[in-house]
Amino acid sequence: MKVAIIGAGSIAVKMVKTVAALNETESYAIASRNLQKAQAFADKWGVKRAYGSYDEMLADDAVDLVYVALPHSHHREWTIKALQAGKHVLCEKPLAVNAAQAQEMIALAESKNLLLAEAMWTRYLPSAQIIKDIIASGTIGDPMTVSANIGFRIDKDDRLTNPALAGGCLLDLTVYALNFAAMVMGTEVKRIAASMIPTATGVDGQNNIMLEYAGGKMASLFSTMYTLTDRSGFVYGREGYIAVQNVINPQRITIYGANRGSYDVKREIIPPAQITGFEYEVLACLRAIAEGRTECPEMPHAETLAVMRQADEIRRQFGIVYPFER
Repeated sequence: MKVAIIGAGSIAVKMVKTVAALNETESYAIASRNLQKAQAFADKWGVKRAYGSYDEMLADDAVDLVYVALPHSHHREWTIKALQAGKHVLCEKPLAVNAAQAQEMIALAESKNLLLAEAMWTRYLPSAQIIKDIIASGTIGDPMTVSANIGFRIDKDDRLTNPALAGGCLLDLTVYALNFAAMVMGTEVKRIAASMIPTATGVDGQNNIMLEYAGGKMASLFSTMYTLTDRSGFVYGREGYIAVQNVINPQRITIYGANRGSYDVKREIIPPAQITGFEYEVLACLRAIAEGRTECPEMPHAETLAVMRQADEIRRQFGIVYPFER
């Protein structure tokens, strides 16, 4: 399958390395607003075609799957244009900047019977199913609390602090924590309580989120773009708990069981080795396309929309409205 990438930034490099390493895919095209930049990218990474226009690339009939690797603020526009051009789309996370945009994109994909997948790569990793299987087995009992922290020192990056590009901690980092919680607790949230510390540009530089679910269950999530954190995640059940080393890309999953008032390690699981980690979302797209699906079972549209609605409510509580939403 011929894969084309819109946007020639750092995340596009990770994707092109992934595509090149898979037998099922070909790094066919790269598009940038600057032809010289696109050509330099193509020459360096072995991409067959380089385009200095996104529209020109979308007009290429040979393209099968488009990977949208642009800032959040541009996801809707170029995903819609790719779908209108008859291309399947894998769009970087978050799929859109708000639920209304996401719904519009999904509706178009479904009307055209084309795949639209959110590249929330953590949801496609084998570790996601490992965690689900542990919970389903009853090993830790009924999960009552989820916690996660995600932090990187990235506050000097203009893209991440620019309101016009939908910058802020929420859509870049917190969405990982929201997806971790959704994977364990589901998406039926009763109440959200959110607070944040703004950057000089007004977007959230760090935040704290509490989600309340039915049955007294909850999630406590913390994200920051000011410091590096250990990115650990925990699922606490009535009979034990799961500790996840790095919720974005789990390196180790440890199961603890209750033993006379304390907890002992029952099992440690090391997830499979990776090419880049992106291979799982690419392969999921290929399977879905082969099966005639408009969504990937690993990251269904309903969950993308539910998490996007959570982000909308969190942003409402923050009082943040992006300039292009006004």
